[in-house]
Amino acid sequence: MFAVRIHGRGGQGVVTAAEMLSVAAFGEGRHAQAFPTFGSERTGAPVVSFCRIDDRPIRVREPISRPDALIVQDPTLLHQVNLFAGLSSDAFLLVNTSRTLEELGLDEVVATLEQNRAVAVPATELAREHLGRPLPNAALLGGFAALTGQISLGAVTDTIRGRFAGAVGEGNARAAEAAYAHVEESLRRLTDA
Repeated sequence: MFAVRIHGRGGQGVVTAAEMLSVAAFGEGRHAQAFPTFGSERTGAPVVSFCRIDDRPIRVREPISRPDALIVQDPTLLHQVNLFAGLSSDAFLLVNTSRTLEELGLDEVVATLEQNRAVAVPATELAREHLGRPLPNAALLGGFAALTGQISLGAVTDTIRGRFAGAVGEGNARAAEAAYAHVEESLRRLTDA
């Protein structure tokens, strides 16, 4: 089973991201589940959402304490809560930021992970460019596909287009494609370094 934990703030599409990730996995013939946990339901409040992907039915229902992948939609959460709890050395880390992970003070966290497992992607900027709005969730799913290989980019963009009609779906799909390309290039640079 592959477990994903997504941290963000209310209004950023954290819950929608987990739902779309599970639908993309389901579209590829896998079993998946998605569910959120949050306190007060208000814009800007911290939100955590979970997604599990497996080739067999998923019976477990509790929150994910040891994620195989951690997606951080809002880097302002990095030093406010213990986002990295339960992150093992073979886990993946994807952070929405235009800064480097080192600039964010994540050197120690990255050092605990295997090589090529941690990447920054400017998902908010890509969403602004392709969608006209600063909603990073769809772009991050493209980055997740490139980083982990758990789902294909085609499954992500099909799911996005199925969830959002017209220009919104196309803009989000383009943002996901751009994030996928960004992560692929980042991984190539890390490998060459």
